[in-house]
Amino acid sequence: MPIVQDILVSKGSMVHTTDPSASVFAAVQYMNHHKLGALIVMEDGVVKGIFTERDVLRRVLGEQRDPKDTTVGEVMTRDVICVEPETDLDEVSSIMQQKRIRHLPVCAGGGRLRGMISIGDLNAHHATNQEAHIHFLSDYIYGRV
Repeated sequence: MPIVQDILVSKGSMVHTTDPSASVFAAVQYMNHHKLGALIVMEDGVVKGIFTERDVLRRVLGEQRDPKDTTVGEVMTRDVICVEPETDLDEVSSIMQQKRIRHLPVCAGGGRLRGMISIGDLNAHHATNQEAHIHFLSDYIYGRV
């Protein structure tokens, strides 16, 4: 069974982070520049939250807050669900579907941040595997195996 680590090997473990004291405006500018949907909020090497596009829509624009005067720490999602590198991808899909989330930090022992997995990463992985499976079945059917 494929696991989270399989995606991190091909994707890499780079994670974009921000500080809780950063302004929402600066964080959104950074997200736009790097084409990101989420940033992990870190403080003293520990995951404190996640700041997502949904946080901007609900807690900044929805509450008519000024992005330049609002800090990421005020509007981030605090209850962060993390997965381990050994987590099965079917379990990750289930978590994302049940919790209605699109980004999951990957943490190892001691809560060390090891990467991040998104719904896009899962979809790309499934598409690649399906393509390989279809190719294999086609070769089998037509006797090329």
